Amino acid sequence: METLPVKIQIISVIGALGFLAMIARLIVRGKLREEYAIVWIICTAILTVFSIWRKGLEEISLLLGVFYPPSLIFLAAIFAIIVFLVHLSVVNSRMQSEIKVLTHEVAFLKQQLQKRAGETAVSSGDEPVSAAV
Repeated sequence: METLPVKIQIISVIGALGFLAMIARLIVRGKLREEYAIVWIICTAILTVFSIWRKGLEEISLLLGVFYPPSLIFLAAIFAIIVFLVHLSVVNSRMQSEIKVLTHEVAFLKQQLQKRAGETAVSSGDEPVSAAV
């Protein structure tokens, strides 16, 4: 099997390091949470390793019985994307549950506030005031 040309190897190393710098910048600016940054840093490390280790992909694909090494990359990428999407679905479900609980708490507090405003108005002889929250 042919190995990667040196130009492509250099471009892939520079691209991986540039991506790592972009992830670091997003972390510093607070636009990317650390738990997600770890996934991207691991992906970047894997890309960098395969960019430097030219025959690594071929050796691993032969070890796994994959005839065409780039198909191993696509298989791994598709698997990583599916795992990441499942993780995001779990996070989204958890956030929706928390929003539902918070909405119930706000509605309950609003109801209590209106009830107290009504009791205060009855005891003072004024008309009940609706509580605006």
